[in-house]
Amino acid sequence: MATRLKPVDVVLVGFGWTASIMAQQLTDAGMQVLALERGKFRDTVPDFATTQIQDELRYAVRDGLFQEPARDTLTFRNSMDQTALPMRHLGSFLPGVGVGGAGVHWNGQTWRFLPEDFVIRSHTEQRYGKSFIPPDMTIQDWGITYAELEPHYDAFDYLCGVSGQAGNIQGQLQIGGNPFEGPRQRGYPLAPLKRSHATVLFDKAARSVGFQPFPCAAANTSAAYTNPLGVQMGPCTYCGYCEWFGCGNYSKASPQTTILPVLLKKPNFSYRAGADVTRINLDSSGKHATGVTYVDEQGRVFEQPAALVICCAFAQHNALLLLLSKIGQPYDPKTNTGVVGRNYAYQITSSVDVFLDELMNPFMGAGALGQAIDEFNGDNFDHGPEGFVGGGYIALWSTGGRPILQHQLPEGTPKWGAGWKKAMADNYLKSASIATHGSVMSYRDSYLDLDPTYRDIYGDPLLRLTFDFHPNEHKMSGFLTDKAALIAQAMKPRSFHAKPRTGHYSIIPYQTTHNTGGCAMGADPKTSVVNKYLQCWDVPNVFVMGSSVFPQNAGYNPTGTVAALTYWAAAAIRDKYLKNPGPLVQV
Repeated sequence: MATRLKPVDVVLVGFGWTASIMAQQLTDAGMQVLALERGKFRDTVPDFATTQIQDELRYAVRDGLFQEPARDTLTFRNSMDQTALPMRHLGSFLPGVGVGGAGVHWNGQTWRFLPEDFVIRSHTEQRYGKSFIPPDMTIQDWGITYAELEPHYDAFDYLCGVSGQAGNIQGQLQIGGNPFEGPRQRGYPLAPLKRSHATVLFDKAARSVGFQPFPCAAANTSAAYTNPLGVQMGPCTYCGYCEWFGCGNYSKASPQTTILPVLLKKPNFSYRAGADVTRINLDSSGKHATGVTYVDEQGRVFEQPAALVICCAFAQHNALLLLLSKIGQPYDPKTNTGVVGRNYAYQITSSVDVFLDELMNPFMGAGALGQAIDEFNGDNFDHGPEGFVGGGYIALWSTGGRPILQHQLPEGTPKWGAGWKKAMADNYLKSASIATHGSVMSYRDSYLDLDPTYRDIYGDPLLRLTFDFHPNEHKMSGFLTDKAALIAQAMKPRSFHAKPRTGHYSIIPYQTTHNTGGCAMGADPKTSVVNKYLQCWDVPNVFVMGSSVFPQNAGYNPTGTVAALTYWAAAAIRDKYLKNPGPLVQV
C-alpha cells in the first residue's frame, strides 16, 4: 500500500540538466517544485574533488557515475525477427544516475542544431522531391523553428559560460566562426579555449583542402566567469578528465556548477534522492495526471500528488515511464500506428587515426577542446548526387590522452606483449584522431516497446530497443569518413588509419550516449507524443523533456538543443499553461 504524501505544484521525474533548468524557471514563477531522483545526491565538493575524481579505472572503465545494469537495464535486438536479450554491461551508451544526471559526466560539447534540422522533412521534400526520402524513413518536422528556439539557446550559453567563436551574429558572418550556423543574437560569453597542437595542425590541413574550420563551442570555461544566476565558475585547467568524470575545478558546466547553488536554497524547491518513479498516476478519465508513484531505497512505496508532472529522465526512461503509465498509444511497427516508442534514433560515428612525427601532448585537453568543419552537416551541401539524407561534422578533439582508453595505434600493432608496448611508446605522444559525428534518421523498424519476457526488480517489463543502422546512414557515414581522411592526408602524417562504421549496430562498444526519440514532438498527434511545447497530447498536465522528444537525430551533440527546448517549454508553462491549464495546442 502506497503512503500518500503532501501535494506539490510540480513533480519532476529525474534531477539532471532538464529538471534543474525547469525547477529554476518554475520556482521563479512561485510554484512549489519537487524533484525525484532515483540515484544519490552528488556535488562538486566532496564528490568530484580532484584528489579522487581523476581515476580512469574507477570512472571510465568501471562506470562509477553511470546506471547499474544489474538494477536497471533494457533488452536489445537489431530487427523484429530477433529475440531481444538484456544488456548486462554498459556499452554503446552510458546513462547517468544521481543528481546532475549525464550533465555531470558529459564533455561539454555544445551545439545548436541548424535551422533546416527542425524542418527536415518539408525542407528535404522541397529541395530534393518527396521520392528522395526512403519509404520506410519516418522523419518529420519538429513543429518548432530555430528562430523560436534561438533565445533559449542563448540562455543556455550564458548559463554555462560557453567558450567559443560565433559564426553568424544577426545575419552577419563572423571571421573565425562556423559560417554555416544559424544566426544568433550575440556572441559567446567567453573566448574559445586555448588550442592544442593537434587542433592547430587540423586547422591548417582543413584550410589547405578548402574547408572552413572553427573552434568548437565548449561548456568548459576559458576564463573565470559569473553566470546570470550569480554562480561563479573557474577557468579550465586542461586536465583531460571531463568525459565520464565530474569536474572538481568548477570549470565544466553542470547542474552543480551553474544552477544548484541557487536552486537548493529556495524555500519552494525540494528534492528526494533514492526515489525511483515507477508510474505516472492518472484519474479515472485517463486524461489527467494526479501525480506519481515512487519506491525509495528501503523498498517503501509512496504516492506523490502533483498538479503538474514533468518527465526529466534519460531519453529511454521517459519513454518507458509513459508506456508503463499507459499515456499515449504504444507504437506498432507492423501497422505503423501509435506514437509512444516511435522514431527512436541514435548517432553514427567513425574516425581516422593520424600518426605524425610531431609531439601532440595528448594529456593536455578539455572535454570540448576541438576544431571542426561543418561543410557536410545538415543540408550545407548538395545531397542530390550523394543519395542520402542527413550529415554530420568532422572534428579533431583534444579531450585528454588518458592512459587506459585514450590512445591510437597503427594498423598491424600486436594486441599485447613487447610489440604492443613499443608501439605505445612510439605513438602515444605523436598521434591524434579525427572524428565524424553523423545524424541518424528515424525509421519504421527502429523503436522502443515493452519487452514481453524480461522484467525489472519491481516486476515491470523492461524496455526493449529495436534498432540497426540503415543504408542511408552507412552511405552518409562513409561519405564523412572519406572527407575526414582527406584532412588526415593533408596533415602529412607518416601514416593514417580510416575506421569507417560498417555492419550492424552493436550495443557493446561505446559510441555515444546520444539516444533520441520515443516521445517525438510534432504538429500531428498521430505521429507525435508531445506538441511543440513538449506537452503530452493525451494528458495535458504531463510534459516530457530531453532528447526523447527529438523526431530524429541531427549531426550534432544534443545537449544544447535539449536545454533550449527545456527553457522553451518552461516559458510556455509559466506564460501560457498556468494562466489557462489545458492543451496549449488545439487539434
